[in-house]
Amino acid sequence: MIRALPLVLVSVLLLTACSPRPPVYQEQLLTFGTLVDVTLWNVDEARGQQAVATLARDFDYMHDAWHAWHRGPLGRVNQLLPMGEWFSCPPSIVPLIRRSSELSRASGGLFNPAIGQLVRLWGFASDEPPKGPPPAPEAIRALLEKNPQMSDLELDGIQLRSRNPAVRLDFGAFAKGYAVDRAIEQLRELGIENAIVNAGGDLRAIGRHGERPWRVGIRHPRQPGMLAAVDIEGDESVFTSGDYERYFDYDGKRYQHIIDPRSGYPAEGLSSVTVFARQADVADAAATAITVAGPDVADWLPVARALGVTGVMLVDTAGRVQMTPSLRGRIYFDVEPKPEVRFSEPL
Repeated sequence: MIRALPLVLVSVLLLTACSPRPPVYQEQLLTFGTLVDVTLWNVDEARGQQAVATLARDFDYMHDAWHAWHRGPLGRVNQLLPMGEWFSCPPSIVPLIRRSSELSRASGGLFNPAIGQLVRLWGFASDEPPKGPPPAPEAIRALLEKNPQMSDLELDGIQLRSRNPAVRLDFGAFAKGYAVDRAIEQLRELGIENAIVNAGGDLRAIGRHGERPWRVGIRHPRQPGMLAAVDIEGDESVFTSGDYERYFDYDGKRYQHIIDPRSGYPAEGLSSVTVFARQADVADAAATAITVAGPDVADWLPVARALGVTGVMLVDTAGRVQMTPSLRGRIYFDVEPKPEVRFSEPL
């Protein structure tokens, strides 16, 4: 995940502006199992409190509704899908199924929320990371043979069924981005046009921070602190997936939480993938899909193009950096020695 430049616990580097300084409202929420930092530019305290209270209610509702293995709407869906019969899908889940199905198709199935059983088999369907050992190979093969896909779902209005009883939905690689998009929409409806919503380091920013763009940091995947910083303005999302987020080590090997739906094993080869896109749900899903695709540019670049992202930066497990030419001149590396960067073809 991205870690924005530190100001106590707030993710945004607040840059000096001309006097008198417009008000900045900042607040931090605990939801979706992470800290969500909200920073609003040129918003006074009363208006800021009202706006963040609205976001907090929305985030709490979405977290409860979209949790795959707890009691709630998505949990109920996962209980009913193996039966193969039509049932009424909770309205809070329908948009996620539709949107994630679109993104799964675009990614060629590398982003696949239907593999919830694999996620659980590896122990990542829990608030606590597993400690190993890895699952038995025959258990992984058994699930792979069933080949759960989003295309196995049939959705007619709010009526839902699955043609494949192995489908279990887990939106963990997508829901946070979708929620951030909803938060930005809510802020705009409240008339706020300059804001940043950072959910555990993955963020979407709109407008500017006064006369300057927003500046955020990208976490180093292997060292404390930041690898790089980037300026963003207008309307842009920046999401990072990394093998340092949720993982376990067993017999000297790291097993991360992003599962390759083709092999049934955790993705390998990349320490972090940072994706730039306008919409946060696209950036979130793309970070997962590109992690699965791996470090070979011939594999990840077509996925990035298909998903319509605007920029990608990869760090492989050897510390080598690749990025798309669209990020040239935007990424400022905060480490010495600065890494040598290899640029891909344009998106």
